[in-house]
Amino acid sequence: MSWGKITAEGIAEAATLIDVPLRRDRMQWIEAATRDAIRHFAWGIGDNNPLWLDGDYANSSPWGCIVAPPCILYAVDNTVVAPKLPGVQWIYAGTAWTWFEPILINDSFRVEAKLVGQEEKKGRRFSSWLLQTGEIRYYNQHDRLVAIAMGRCARTPRGDGLVKEGADRLAVREPHRYTAEEIEDIEAAVLAEPRRGSDPLYWEDVAVGDAIPQVVRGPLSIVDIMAWYSAQQGAQPYGGVHGDALRYRQRHADYHVNKSTGARESAGRGHLEARTGGDVGMGGAYDIGPQRISWAQHMLTNWMGDHGFLHKLDIAVRRPNLVGDTLWWRGEITGKSIDSGRCAVELGLSAINQEGAVSAQGCATVLLPSRDVGAVRLPLPAAD
Repeated sequence: MSWGKITAEGIAEAATLIDVPLRRDRMQWIEAATRDAIRHFAWGIGDNNPLWLDGDYANSSPWGCIVAPPCILYAVDNTVVAPKLPGVQWIYAGTAWTWFEPILINDSFRVEAKLVGQEEKKGRRFSSWLLQTGEIRYYNQHDRLVAIAMGRCARTPRGDGLVKEGADRLAVREPHRYTAEEIEDIEAAVLAEPRRGSDPLYWEDVAVGDAIPQVVRGPLSIVDIMAWYSAQQGAQPYGGVHGDALRYRQRHADYHVNKSTGARESAGRGHLEARTGGDVGMGGAYDIGPQRISWAQHMLTNWMGDHGFLHKLDIAVRRPNLVGDTLWWRGEITGKSIDSGRCAVELGLSAINQEGAVSAQGCATVLLPSRDVGAVRLPLPAAD
């Protein structure tokens, strides 16, 4: 088997793990939604919603206690399912989330994870790459299914000489330079982000075509990325540090050679170091896909308020979001429906960067209270 390359043999070996339960100890950062874990996750995505942070406020909400941001489940399991193919880069491609009930303070979890499929693809830059999809099921302390995440990872060749002939490897670029006026406008937009809070948003009061208030993130800094790591995963998915990291790399042959030192290190350092980010084909230091998806969740929970419930969120990560980039997360209502007493709103979502390029996009389903029933706790969707 060729290290760092996509081969028929490697694809076949990975396929033997389809539908096989996988160990997830390295994917887990927290086991329970403690007050500290909730606070740290909210801080890590820049979300100061009092429903997550203020006990007195949350106790008077429809849920009766502090609630966790739905995407905190990334800290319970990071949804990366990318087995086998030693030395082949994995790039997060997106998540399809379905939540069945809110995550309340001190809920604890167990997970079940497996690879459910993989698809070989051809691209402009690589002769062959692989899209692997994993399913992660989150069960709480009552053994109820709280959520399902379908995590998608692109597996691409790593290192020199693996780009298809005639294709250009993404050049490392300097961070975008903003004018003082642009920075002022970005900061004003960030500080103006509205939050619905305790004022109920009713299903009858929204219409197809309505835009929801945007959330702005950027210019992205290394500190923003470090805040995400602190809240969501630390170094665990990369094998840990020191002796733990060495033992992980010996078992999995998953590493990137630091060209400056010659040492075998985690390719994850490309999120923090422009040169490595360029070497793995991203064009510089870049954010983490679930981080970007959690910003979309922040926009939706701001808009729907304390009485709403985020049922589904499916986001595809389309291109690198580099240090220095700014994203405008936006959404528009695309449909409304009522099923089994649940009033649902469908939304189309997109994240646009400062160059007008689509960085990520997808859709969501939010359940809202109805005026026919009043602003009461919603009937939640049934888990399968």
